[in-house]
Amino acid sequence: MIPEIVILAMIAVFLGLRLYSVLGRRAEHEEEPVPHRFDAQDKPDVVPAASATQAPARAVTEQQAKPDVLPQVERGVQSIIAADRGFDIVSFLEGAKGAYGMILEAYWNGDRETLRELCDESVYEGFAGAIDAREAAGETVDNRLIRIEDATVRDAEVERKEARITVRFVADIAAVTRDGEGNVIAGSLDDAIETRDIWTFARRTDSRTPDWQLVETDEG
Repeated sequence: MIPEIVILAMIAVFLGLRLYSVLGRRAEHEEEPVPHRFDAQDKPDVVPAASATQAPARAVTEQQAKPDVLPQVERGVQSIIAADRGFDIVSFLEGAKGAYGMILEAYWNGDRETLRELCDESVYEGFAGAIDAREAAGETVDNRLIRIEDATVRDAEVERKEARITVRFVADIAAVTRDGEGNVIAGSLDDAIETRDIWTFARRTDSRTPDWQLVETDEG
């Protein structure tokens, strides 16, 4: 009986340590990290509260992920934690939702300043070029992010001290395009369309600036 109790206790400790490492939580004796733009407390209000549900790190990487992708994501998250003790995958994902909403709103409103702050040069140029074309055609958009249905970590890695995390967003967006006179030429605010985007965020782990930037976009 005693040996069986010891074995069960050892298994419980192992599972506890495993869960602790996957969640990316900081040890109590570690110092408080510098707040990141993607920390949950800094999340902007553009994302509806219904989408801001908390979830364990394993859940956000497991949901809709292929079985052979999950171990790669876990290894990537662990490598980021090793390079940045203040990193927390759950807080990052909540912040990523906020950044998703901010960037979309900035693009729709033609806010180049916000886009330049949140995106690297190549992504910014893509957004700015589309805004220029829209303005040249005399068109405006009246789009609204209704909700983020899902945000799943698809990949994570550290290479040459640059951390990169790829997130797949599934969101409902109501989109309307108007001409120069304000007439609707495409879309409807009454019917939200499901949109799937795969965005990659990056930051230097040795940088004094804790902010992540959008470095790549794709449709998913």
